[in-house]
Amino acid sequence: MTKPIYILNGPNLNRLGKREPEIYGKTTLAEVEAICREAAGPQAVEFRQTNSETQLIDWVHEAIDEGSGIIINPAAYTFTSLALLDALKMFPGPIIELHISNIHRREAYYHHSYVSKVATSVIAGLGTDGYGIAVGAMNDLLKKRKAET
Repeated sequence: MTKPIYILNGPNLNRLGKREPEIYGKTTLAEVEAICREAAGPQAVEFRQTNSETQLIDWVHEAIDEGSGIIINPAAYTFTSLALLDALKMFPGPIIELHISNIHRREAYYHHSYVSKVATSVIAGLGTDGYGIAVGAMNDLLKKRKAET
């Protein structure tokens, strides 16, 4: 059985569709989850969201043991959490850092990502469409990794 892709979402993403739609769009998190599951096809997905840094780190720990890849939109923890960085350092598979907005076109405090230090790749600025693209890219990364072993 193939290990699932963990799609982890950080704080305030449960408010997608209502929160600053001029930045984050009108797509809800439930709609994002449906996009991810459709893009994954037969690949298993664990799709989760939390407003708690502790919970996010616990899910990374779970993915270390149970997951094949991580797609993570850490939201504000991207720029603040060394603890999340340390947890992600332990993950042996590919990691895709995902942001709905282009963080580099925003205020300066959004320009330094701790997660980028360990991410295999970064997707930013594609809106919620970036999630489906990330799942497709993760499937490709996992296929390449399997072919190499």
